[in-house]
Amino acid sequence: MSGPWPPEEIIEHYQRIEDEAARLPEGPNGTMEAIRTLELLGRHLPPPPARVLDVGGGPGFYARRLTAAGYEVHLMDPVPRHVDAASRPDGDLPAPASACLGDARALEHPDGSFDAVLLLGPLYHLTDLGERMAALGEALRVVRADGVVAAAGISRFASAIDGLDRGLVDDPVFVDLMRRDLDEGQHRNDTGNPNYFTTAYFHHPDELRAEMIAAGFGEVEVYAIEGISWAAPDLAERLADPDRRQVVLDIVRRTETEPSLLGASPHLLGIGRR
Repeated sequence: MSGPWPPEEIIEHYQRIEDEAARLPEGPNGTMEAIRTLELLGRHLPPPPARVLDVGGGPGFYARRLTAAGYEVHLMDPVPRHVDAASRPDGDLPAPASACLGDARALEHPDGSFDAVLLLGPLYHLTDLGERMAALGEALRVVRADGVVAAAGISRFASAIDGLDRGLVDDPVFVDLMRRDLDEGQHRNDTGNPNYFTTAYFHHPDELRAEMIAAGFGEVEVYAIEGISWAAPDLAERLADPDRRQVVLDIVRRTETEPSLLGASPHLLGIGRR
């Protein structure tokens, strides 16, 4: 390991700037990300009361919902604000069984002690390949034989899509950031503008699959999370209408593993088995 993780600017981003607890359930893109992530987890996780380790679980959005579904969830995150939030119930949603600070690269759990491991954020911010491999290796170590690991990545093309959608490409500074994302996958925001995210790594879909296979997973499938739903200019209204929502979700499901469209999804989810 090269040093403390995550870097100070990432802690700052989540501790003081971006409210991750509010991001997921609000806005059409966050809503799609949440709906689809829960859908894919529901499809692949073993049934409750399986033990789930939520590595980098943030303020507990998914951990609470899995706990309410009957899972025994243990959350770990490097951001104190997130751990504090995850430790408490949220309305009718219970807190997970535990929540603590920790490092995705060095999990403090015995081998094979969980039925499933979630990495729904760490790979975003482990910008060095060796550190991503360490996190994937640790997830593989602590999951039982035939257990499931779900690892999320941001698409290599996410900033280009977002830049065009929101008009950010009119800012030459953003264009420079976007070009590096496209060329290297290494996203660096030294502009002071929180709308341009923080230090991150953006995966090509083939790369996410290759990293999981190299880490030792025997079976890997990469899914589009939001897919091309962002292409609907009235996505918020469509999601608010049950019938129209189902049409959007049907499109995303039917194209969720289409190789030619995977990179067009802002977020990807790799599902691997030990």
